[in-house]
Amino acid sequence: MLYINDKIYITGLTGMSGAGKTTACRVFAENGFAVIDCDNVARRVVEKGRPALRDIAGHFTEDILTADGELDRGKLGGIVFGDREKLDTLNDIIYPYITYFIVDKMTQLEKNGSELILLDAPTLFESGADKLCDVIVSVTADRASCAERIMSRDGLTAEQAENRLSSQHDAGFYRERSDYCAENTGTAEEFSAKIADIARSIASGRRGD
Repeated sequence: MLYINDKIYITGLTGMSGAGKTTACRVFAENGFAVIDCDNVARRVVEKGRPALRDIAGHFTEDILTADGELDRGKLGGIVFGDREKLDTLNDIIYPYITYFIVDKMTQLEKNGSELILLDAPTLFESGADKLCDVIVSVTADRASCAERIMSRDGLTAEQAENRLSSQHDAGFYRERSDYCAENTGTAEEFSAKIADIARSIASGRRGD
């Protein structure tokens, strides 16, 4: 681990886009985990005037900025999704800033008395944030189901959803690298029950029950 603190226990949550991470995150929160939303962290580090946004614009040109100097997510997404090399470049720029924010948030939560912390991180492995974790949980589903959820959730076309999935890892990648892997194949209730069992197992192990 890069972040060593005996007072807290860090669970990393990741997995395929559209597999059910939002549901999993909610269930962990219901079972006493303080949640750090890494997507929210990623949005914060590229706010107007922040160093990460200046670095991104410096590489991809200011065409990815709006007239007001904000990040134009649509333009940047159009550049990097479907082009692995450009996506990797973006990740190399932004991940150090994200990690700094995550560690700062962990410190705040620990000071507030939190013991069980969940990193909700779609790019947990890519960013190196897995090295901050004591245990890793992934959620997976078949590709077709993931694509349907992405289209419904984000208003994307089938082609756009497929491009997004193609830029990410498959289920096998997550299974090989996780302590727990919950496959979202049944009903919503069944999936929630799987996640609740995992959350209770992790909490119980942490407390020595």
